[in-house]
Amino acid sequence: MTAARDSEHNDRHEIHQVVLRYCRGVDRLDLGLVRSAYHAEGIDHHTGFDGTADEYVDWLAGALQRFSGTMHIVGNHIAELHGDYAVSETYGTAVHWGDPGDDPRRNFTSGFRYVDLMTRRQSRWAISERWAVREWTRSDAGRLLAKEGKGPSGRRDGTDPLYLATARASAGPS
Repeated sequence: MTAARDSEHNDRHEIHQVVLRYCRGVDRLDLGLVRSAYHAEGIDHHTGFDGTADEYVDWLAGALQRFSGTMHIVGNHIAELHGDYAVSETYGTAVHWGDPGDDPRRNFTSGFRYVDLMTRRQSRWAISERWAVREWTRSDAGRLLAKEGKGPSGRRDGTDPLYLATARASAGPS
């Protein structure tokens, strides 16, 4: 690879990491991680919300309380680079669940696209403006089943297996 291709590859990778970091933050209810995906003056356009990134994170904190959990599954991703600007389009599916299990507003799956205007500032890519385009929504009310046995469960706090593994990795060899 040439130096230009290496740089382009690294930029695309960093942009994809911004999207993934955002999804992890939403699913783990880590609002600081969500906020880190945006530049300070970032803007977000979501179903039910339109405003600054700070306002969005505040709105999201309340909106996510309706759910026991969410899972964002990212699919196709393309980033078109224009110097220190990029347009990133990410296809995905977002699963939402909560109580009561038969409430379609708390138990649904949606197909979405994140259309992001990303900018690089001081070597850091982040979202300047996001359009969260909801393509479809399907009710999952009454369809979720209990786990079939003991095993790890996802948590929306520091006891999630992700954070336990991260702490062990940070501590180094035992």
